[in-house]
Formats: sequence, C-alpha cells, structure tokens
Amino acid sequence: MVLESGQKIAVGGGIAIAIIVAVVVLSTNVFVHSTNPNQNNTSISAAQSGITSTSPISTSKIQIVAAENFWGSLISQLGGTHVQVLSIVSDPNADPHEYETNTADAQAIANANYVIVNGAGYDDWALKLINASNSPDQKVFNVAEFLGKKDGDNPHFWYSPVYVNQTVAHMYSDLVSIDPTNTAYYKQQYASLNASLEQYNTRIDEIKQKFAGTRVAATEDIFVYLANATGLNLVSPSEFMEAVAEGNDPPAQSVVEFQQQLQGQGGNVTVLVYNEQTVTPLTQNIKALASQRGIPVVGVTETIQPPDVSFQDWMNAELLQLQNALNSQALGQ
Repeated sequence: MVLESGQKIAVGGGIAIAIIVAVVVLSTNVFVHSTNPNQNNTSISAAQSGITSTSPISTSKIQIVAAENFWGSLISQLGGTHVQVLSIVSDPNADPHEYETNTADAQAIANANYVIVNGAGYDDWALKLINASNSPDQKVFNVAEFLGKKDGDNPHFWYSPVYVNQTVAHMYSDLVSIDPTNTAYYKQQYASLNASLEQYNTRIDEIKQKFAGTRVAATEDIFVYLANATGLNLVSPSEFMEAVAEGNDPPAQSVVEFQQQLQGQGGNVTVLVYNEQTVTPLTQNIKALASQRGIPVVGVTETIQPPDVSFQDWMNAELLQLQNALNSQALGQ
C-alpha cells in the first residue's frame, strides 16, 4: 500500500490490515523462490516472456503404452532412448484373454502420447480405457484395423512374420510423425531392428525348406499364422483350437478327432504345439496323450517369456525348439 502525502487512515485497524497484507505478500514471494533455490534469473525471464519450445517431444521421452509386451518390445527397440514404454500384459502366469484392468492401467493410457493395441477382440479392455480417457492429442495404433482384420478373426498377429514386419514399419512411421525432429535416429533404429529380426525370419525359411507339408497339431489357433509361414500342415481340428482360444468347450466331435490324430489314425502327427498360457483340463489331457504316444510337445506362449528378453529372442527360441522337435522326429529319435 502506498500513501500519498497528507493521506490519513481513518480507522486504526486499517493499519494492522495493511501490515498483515504486506507480510503475506512478502512471505509468498520468499516461498516461491525457496521451492526452487537453483532457479536462475534467466529461466524466470523466459517463463515470464511466454517463450515455449517449438518441438517439445524432441527434448522429452514419448510416453508409450502397449497393451501387450510383444508390441511393447518392438516399439521400445524402435524408439530407443527417445521413448518410455509401458507394456500392460506381461504376466507369464496369466491368460491374456482374461486380463482385468485397474486404475493404474487407466491412468497410464490417459497420459500416453501413443497407445498400441492388438485389436480383433483380443484386448477390448484397452479400447474401453482409450475411449474413457478421451485424450484428443493421443495417437492410437490398432494393429488389427491396420491389417484389415476384425473381431472374430484370429488375433495372434505377432505369430505371423509378414504381419510383424508390416506392423514394425507402421510403428516407425508413427514415431516419425509424432517426433519428426528425431527422424534420423528412428531411421537408424528401424534399420537395426530389421537386421536383428533377420535370424528369426531366416529360421522360419529354414523350417519351411526342410519340413514343408509335415503334419503337426496345436491346442490353440495361436500357431495358425506360424504354421502357414513355415509351410507346416496343421491338421488339428480348427473348431477345437478356436474354442480353446475363446475360452469355450470344444465340440465333442473335434475332441474325438484330435485324440484319434494323436493316436496315429489317419496319419501321424509329428509335433504337438502347446499354448502354455491358455491351459484347461482338456488341453492338459491332449498334452499327456501326445507324450504317451512319443510325440514331442513344443511350448509356446501368448506373451514374451521371460518378459525381459526381446521379441526376436523369444520368438527365435520357440522356433529353435520347434525345429529341434521336427529334426528329432525326422531322425527317428
């Protein structure tokens, strides 16, 4: 308060009020500065002048949420040091088809710059959280929609090398569109990832060249895309595999047909591919029957296991196990 010459305060209490106001103002100024003692005058001036970065993403990490860790691994490798990735579904002991969300998942998706979902009914919970967050500046990549798939189609796209390569290319384009300042860096990461995926692609080709047409079975349709890529003849009843994937009881006739195939009726089954994350008493019985008949069982998982390895190392390990099982049968071991 500034009093001009000759001005009087009529009420004595006004002086006390003026003193209190002055003390509060001074105390507030001291508190603001004390919360950031290292702040210099230059940064204060910049904030007061309204100067902002024209490319904020280039100076901070892009916040990315992947509904599952297989897509999370790939986007993490593409983004490198410029991204921070959270993969929601990664528990090796859980069935991803039955995942239940929590408030932490909702908050993570709401705060993300970029969200990747598998789609095709596989992770509808993630789509619900995205719709609820209503973040207008957020980029969402629905893999199923990109691949032209819909609910009811086989959603295990990460088991198709063609779909993986297409998805990686789209992720790369999305990163560049979100953060164009670091395009050169993302281009280098994209080239490195493609080179790293070469062993995985090569092993698929090796299996196809040597074992195309070989009869194999699977407890779930997770293996369909990889069977097609390797040229293997997947003979187990589709009704059985699809029902297990959807959490339903397979038709009785499909169960009988599957059991007969493992017992050598209508042709020998060389290998049984067993989904270790979608387990039921029925699939356990199928696995036991295969073992009794001397049929090698190759375990596969829905998500990357162990969770701390890369997508390509996980997939290559499963392919190596499959290749060894096929080789052992071919050699009569």
